[in-house]
Amino acid sequence: MSILAIDCGNTRVKFAWFVSGEMTERSALAYEDLAKTAELLHKDRERFGQPQRVVISNVAGDKVRAAIAKALQVFSVEPQWIRARARQCGVINGYDDPGQLGSDRWAALIGAWFRERKDCLVINAGTATTIDILSASGHFKGGVILPGLDLMRQVLASGTAGLPLAAGRNSEFPRNTADAIWSGCLAAQTGAIEHMRRSLPESAACLLSGGAAQSLYSALNMPCLLVDNLVLEGLAQIALDEIGKGGS
Repeated sequence: MSILAIDCGNTRVKFAWFVSGEMTERSALAYEDLAKTAELLHKDRERFGQPQRVVISNVAGDKVRAAIAKALQVFSVEPQWIRARARQCGVINGYDDPGQLGSDRWAALIGAWFRERKDCLVINAGTATTIDILSASGHFKGGVILPGLDLMRQVLASGTAGLPLAAGRNSEFPRNTADAIWSGCLAAQTGAIEHMRRSLPESAACLLSGGAAQSLYSALNMPCLLVDNLVLEGLAQIALDEIGKGGS
């Protein structure tokens, strides 16, 4: 049994194949290379055959959805475009309007619940950074969204006359502008994470995923588990849950 999970994020589309519940292959395309999707999926079909299920999170808009849907015509399976629900896979959505929660955050929460089944801080560090609280009973209690690490730096460079978009390093007492920007952006990110962590018991897990996860992991003063892609893991669990219920 194989599942193809697709995560259409803000800057890239990520693909993962799960065979018997285990991730066996992963790839990604930047949106400027989206035209290569059909070629990539043709090669995947030769290796994996027809998936039993195709499950997708898309936060990138209608144009990306149309391009992915067209490329997926290589398979005979009807894709499942997920949206956050009030309850799914053991997770209860605490948003005032459950459908307003991003599908990527919802999938990541389900992936975290499948891994931990306890109080958990769920962090996705990409174009935006999301920091979400999941209780030991599976309730998503809420979370925060802030600009991602690179986006913070880009805003400073584009919104000011004298601050560059330059590589810097983290320092307790930065003595040049590049280091000051990098250290300041890291401090903002890690400070938000550590602030949210204080609302959870000491035994809570902290899961950190996304393109900027390694940079944040190195700067955090708290235990965290780096996870390659929580969104893709959560999508696979959604598909397995539907299959288990007899869904097509």
